[in-house]
Amino acid sequence: MNAKKIASFALGPVLSALLGLISVPIVAWYFSAEDIGRITMLQISMTLAIMMFSMGLDQAYVREYHEEHNKPALLKLTLLPGTILLFVFCLVLAVWFPFFLSNLLFGIKSALLSSFVIVAIVLSFLTRFLSLIIRMQEQGWIFSISQLLPKMTFLILIGLYVLGNVDKQFINLLLANVIGMTSVVLLLFWRTRHELLMAIKQKIELKKLRDVLQYSYPLIIAGLAFWGLSSIDKVLLRSLSTFEQLGIYSVAVSFAALGTIFQSVFSTVWAPIVYKWAANNQNLEKVDEVTEHVLAFVVFVFCAAGLFSWVVSFFLPPQYNSVKYILVACLSAPLLYTLSETTVVGIGLTKRMSFAMLASVFAFLVCVLAGYLLIPIYGAAGASVATSFAFWLFLVMRTEFSSYVWRPLPRVKLYVCSLVCVLLSGVFAFYGEFLGQYIYGLWAFFSVVFGFLFKKSYIHVWSYLKSFLYIKDKGSA
Repeated sequence: MNAKKIASFALGPVLSALLGLISVPIVAWYFSAEDIGRITMLQISMTLAIMMFSMGLDQAYVREYHEEHNKPALLKLTLLPGTILLFVFCLVLAVWFPFFLSNLLFGIKSALLSSFVIVAIVLSFLTRFLSLIIRMQEQGWIFSISQLLPKMTFLILIGLYVLGNVDKQFINLLLANVIGMTSVVLLLFWRTRHELLMAIKQKIELKKLRDVLQYSYPLIIAGLAFWGLSSIDKVLLRSLSTFEQLGIYSVAVSFAALGTIFQSVFSTVWAPIVYKWAANNQNLEKVDEVTEHVLAFVVFVFCAAGLFSWVVSFFLPPQYNSVKYILVACLSAPLLYTLSETTVVGIGLTKRMSFAMLASVFAFLVCVLAGYLLIPIYGAAGASVATSFAFWLFLVMRTEFSSYVWRPLPRVKLYVCSLVCVLLSGVFAFYGEFLGQYIYGLWAFFSVVFGFLFKKSYIHVWSYLKSFLYIKDKGSA
């Protein structure tokens, strides 16, 4: 995959995250924190539904795509089982338990809201598989448009709500989300219509179905474990605290999506590069160098977020004042996950995937325990700290397992610097309001310390940027 192709795939997630960031303050001013919390529960349920009903067959489709000559048959083989299971699930809920989903997710008994949730789950499932077709065909620009379209549609609808002074009811916020998802499914259906028509005509080979199910079964467990690690904070807030605290936390996580941009772009670029190095048996020593540079970037973002988190208060209503204190801890998940992607390569190279699953399960259990202890007392701040610490342990375990199955990695500096950032973000979340300007002084002090520790990395990046700008200016001249 060349640089242009990578850029075509990366553009969508980057711009989508930026659009999401723009929509956060608009939604926060127009809808209540409780309603934002309810939408977060919808998003969690959609992610879980994709994990459950895809049955790991979405990853089997990706794994087998280039080796399978009859690609329409592979599509039907991997799409049909989950589709049937999802149809039965939706039918049972709609007919016999019409209030179940709305009451579980939103704390509201409404058959209409439950119907919207069912539609949203179906749309998210279809989006997952249809976007995989686009990805495997390397239609990067269409993939990016499919990432952007639901956010653009949602933002336009919210803008119309504001201009038209539409009632600030939860059902209108839910409707905007469903319409946004519908727009992308229609686009993907149109772009993949030929593949879908060919797939309908194919016959399913039971032996092949057993093979892909055998491959995908462990992926379900690993996927559910990571879903739990990424979502249990919100689930615990829903059950142990209030929708208002969940809404505040969701807004902070939305601002922390800036870290997800880096995670998305890095993951897109890093995996093909490192596996190419491994295939050619070269440059594997550069993994340590990349880890050092990524660690330098991660501590820089932590410190910058700590120093300037107060800026978000200018864009949010007064009831979201605590967002600026928990924002840095919320950044831990994408930043530490990205950092772990540089150290976990040994597990992927040796194909010892059970260790990756074990890391996810352990971190998930720690997150549950920490959340259970902290959330009833500290609410959103407790959830942010519990998740931050769990992802730090996730980083440590992935790194240790990779060192065990592959080769020892230099990791003392990695653990100490990342732990300092996690501890500082925890102090900021719990005591930021009490400490006032002193906490910003702490962030400034450690910014200087990290600046000296990672001087080589920062000089390297600065030299690269200068050379890039010089070449660009020379070319334009």
